[in-house]
Amino acid sequence: MARTVLMMSTALVPAGAALAQEADVTSEAAVLLEEITVVPSRTEQEAVEALASVSVVTPEELKILQPTDTADIFFGMPNVGTSVSQDATGVGTSINIRGLQDFGRVQVILDGARNNFQRNDHGSTSTVWIEPEMIEAVTVVRGPTSNTYGSGAIGGVVVFDTKSASDFLKPDEVAAGSVKGRYETNGDGWMASATGAARYGQTFDVIGNVLYRTADDYKDGDGTVVPFSQYEVLGGMAKTQIRPADNHEITLGWIGSRDDWYESGIVQDVQLEQNQFTGKYTYAAPETPWIDFTLSGFYTDADQKQTALVGSTRYDQVTGLPVFVPPGSTRDFTLGTYGFDVWNNARFDTGAWRHTLTVGGDWVEDDAETIDALGGAGVYNPSGTRSVYGAYIQDKVEFSNWLEIIGALRWDGYKLDGTGPSTGVSSSGDRVSPRLSVGVKPFEDSFLAGTQLYGTYAEGYRSPSIIETLMTGLHPAGVAFPFLPNPNLIPETAKTWEIGLNYARDNILNPGDGFRAKASWFHNDVDNYIGLVYLSPFVPGSGCPFVPLPWAIPICAQYQNIDKVEIEGFELEALYDTGWMFTGVQLASIQGQDMSGGTPTPLWSIPPNQVTGRLGFRALDQKLVFGAEAQMVMPYDNLAFVPGAPFRPSIIDGYTLVNLFASYEPNYEPNDNLRFDIRLENLFDTTYGNYLNVASGSPIFQPGFNAKFAATLRFGVVGEQVAEAEVYKP
Repeated sequence: MARTVLMMSTALVPAGAALAQEADVTSEAAVLLEEITVVPSRTEQEAVEALASVSVVTPEELKILQPTDTADIFFGMPNVGTSVSQDATGVGTSINIRGLQDFGRVQVILDGARNNFQRNDHGSTSTVWIEPEMIEAVTVVRGPTSNTYGSGAIGGVVVFDTKSASDFLKPDEVAAGSVKGRYETNGDGWMASATGAARYGQTFDVIGNVLYRTADDYKDGDGTVVPFSQYEVLGGMAKTQIRPADNHEITLGWIGSRDDWYESGIVQDVQLEQNQFTGKYTYAAPETPWIDFTLSGFYTDADQKQTALVGSTRYDQVTGLPVFVPPGSTRDFTLGTYGFDVWNNARFDTGAWRHTLTVGGDWVEDDAETIDALGGAGVYNPSGTRSVYGAYIQDKVEFSNWLEIIGALRWDGYKLDGTGPSTGVSSSGDRVSPRLSVGVKPFEDSFLAGTQLYGTYAEGYRSPSIIETLMTGLHPAGVAFPFLPNPNLIPETAKTWEIGLNYARDNILNPGDGFRAKASWFHNDVDNYIGLVYLSPFVPGSGCPFVPLPWAIPICAQYQNIDKVEIEGFELEALYDTGWMFTGVQLASIQGQDMSGGTPTPLWSIPPNQVTGRLGFRALDQKLVFGAEAQMVMPYDNLAFVPGAPFRPSIIDGYTLVNLFASYEPNYEPNDNLRFDIRLENLFDTTYGNYLNVASGSPIFQPGFNAKFAATLRFGVVGEQVAEAEVYKP
């Protein structure tokens, strides 16, 4: 039954976002569809009741999607897009939420640790390398409403949680393991993963995972091999939870990976090695409702090395003269990130009003260093340090069962200093950002019961990054022109209005069925938006010097504040489940404009509108689950305004993708120790491009037809039945 509960709560989600909702306690479907999250407001609640646009990807949804890389996790999720660095398909991913991405506009958190790696080049800047096989669940909050999760997230927050032993082990097991293998036909891709877990009563448990995946160059929908798209990944993770006494819990974790791929601009081998160490302590007890305390800290080390495979010419940063760079030459981009996060939830009543008062603070420091003998890589990836820090207070107030109010204030500050060639360049600043959300359930005694309306106003604050502030020097290859630093950049401020509807109803057409929906409209004004601007040396006061070299062009590039960017849109997630059949739809509509030039111009980072649907069935006593997905992406035929973007109209035409999926568990319940998965992607071999890749300078076509075949074998060691650990969760 537990397996059925989880399946129904997730499998019906149309493309990666599971919803949930408070429900009538008399309805079995209500229990089956519950999904709990703590991300939007640091307090546990059912996801569909959150006064924010929230999507949750659960373990069962991950099994249906069979994601190869991080990007696959977000298939169809409304107003959540992804792009990759040049030719890095199948490896790193940059996440776009509501048209905002790069330089920390979307905050990515893995087991409490911020993933801040950035490398400026032709393509996405902020890239994450997170292996889906290690992930238990993913929560996405769109917009700057989750400002308790740190500075900068004016686009939204993505929280990845890795697997825990308590989730992996059954109540009567003291140890268990699983092995999984998967083969993909397009690119001859292989993946092998092994997971093991053990526990000692309620006091101690541990889990570990190791995985390896590799693929050759894939073919696009026309059957053309996409060169340099091969990759190789080796990763692992370990996590232990220690409970020294009732209501106390300590979690220690490590995640590491080594990713290898190729880039084709100057053909080079790229290798990324990263290690993440995390620690968290929590205390909560029923006798002290005013104390629900968490302290967490982390350290992440990322080192990306590029090795030239062919000779090339670059410009010496001192003389400006061409210099031959022989094969085997290397350059390194490293980032060390430290941070901690502390907060407490205090619960109390004032009359009929129930309060959850959250008070907390956080601090993160990035230490970036670029090593290149010629200095060329350090031009657009300068070395430096940046600290961002903040404190917040939030009060979640509930009255009866129909009114909820969330009011919050967050103070942010930052300090940035250049090192190496940028020594002496610095900037700093701070600001207070408010949030107010009001939700009501006005129809609980009518046929519209289950409807919740909410409105939110929230502000977010993003300080300039090291790259945006310190980038300086001569463009190192091709044409020569200067990059100019800008320590006078003003932090971005996002001001978002959101109106939303949450809906849940059970026993609609059949006993035990359920319908869930979340819809929202939003408008986001980003003041002082930071973008790359091209200057002329012939305009007085531009600060752009003329470079007297025959291979130079008379321009300069500098990150500057754009007066304002306006983004607005609509998003919908709706799903219906009646046990033997599930279906759902996701819709995203968005537009964004740069208002700085007097005449509004389209913002390049706005993805095209799209709609995604899924229809699935369950048979053979839940042993067999199968279905189909369809995604329609609208045309986006205006890339002429993107500076330097390759204009290939055929790659940004509208397109439709069709996928099929099926899973079979021969001994589904209670042993469920063998599972087979099949996923057929791009069934009709459609030739298409990812708009965000094209807009950021990577005009490659996406894979054509790809069949994924996976098998998972699980085995456990039965011991004395263990009850759930005595950790109080209000």
